[in-house]
Amino acid sequence: MEYRRMGKTGLQLSVLSYGSWVTFSKQVDDNASDRLMGLAYDNGVNFFDNAEAYEGGKSEEMMGRVLSKKNWDRTSYCVSSKAFFGLYGKDNKPNQHGLSRKHLTEACHAALNRLKVDYLDLFYCHRPDPDTPMEEIVWTMNILLQQGKILYWGTSEWDGEEIVHAHTTAKELGLIGPAMEQPQYNLFERQKMEHDYLPIFRNIGMGTTIWSPLASGLLTGKYNNGVPEDSRLALENYGWLKDRMLHEDKIEKVKKLEQVSKELNTSLATLSIAWCIHNPDVTCAILGATKEKQLTENLEALDVYPKLTPSIMNEIDEIMGTRPEAV
Repeated sequence: MEYRRMGKTGLQLSVLSYGSWVTFSKQVDDNASDRLMGLAYDNGVNFFDNAEAYEGGKSEEMMGRVLSKKNWDRTSYCVSSKAFFGLYGKDNKPNQHGLSRKHLTEACHAALNRLKVDYLDLFYCHRPDPDTPMEEIVWTMNILLQQGKILYWGTSEWDGEEIVHAHTTAKELGLIGPAMEQPQYNLFERQKMEHDYLPIFRNIGMGTTIWSPLASGLLTGKYNNGVPEDSRLALENYGWLKDRMLHEDKIEKVKKLEQVSKELNTSLATLSIAWCIHNPDVTCAILGATKEKQLTENLEALDVYPKLTPSIMNEIDEIMGTRPEAV
């Protein structure tokens, strides 16, 4: 396993990590999650990602049960949570979602209980909240830091201007700004990582724990001929994801990209993950495999990404046509 420092912090995260979005409590049970997390840990993964909104807290509860049984040395791994959406979706009452001090504090406490840990290594503001003053958000996160309930705080799916605002506010108050961002990043989603955040990487320094490196499975090729019944795009309540991902032009690009993976004697999924971690601004890519065979295949990206020469990267760019214009 390779480990990268998270931005300008001293924290080192495995370049491949494991997360539970959609999968835990929806696609895998306790036994499967135990095996998958064990396989990841045995292969050097030291970061496990979660959030309050994942299956209304059930995902964190499942991960907590696994962690309590594993009895791993707590200093050997990192675990995260994210707050914004709340537990109840459309049934949230006022203050049960957003980034108010009340919700962030209560969400942190609840995550600690569900995950069965004494502190969160990483705690994210899962989306920006224009209804809460930035001063309140920054102060709340710093209070949680001072209390030892979280070790690093960050953002997820914030734009560059919002992240800079958080850092400026923190500097004015003599506080600690966000250390990491968790954006979607894959061969179809490149704008933020390769364009919008570049000034932040250069001038401030920021770690990134990117999600959906396989574009919800599209970059595995599994949807080239329809939607398999056991896939996440076939799940109830995830029709929005299916509508977003399954477009004929995207499928055609995936089919062409598969030829590149064959030339490298690897799978399309492994190539797609390797492409993500080839970017030095990626601290780690979060994997979401539901089967041990898939996870083992995903982990092989460590061996593939050094083989991505400039000519291969250019070939991929020509196929995908998704590279943002330079800053």
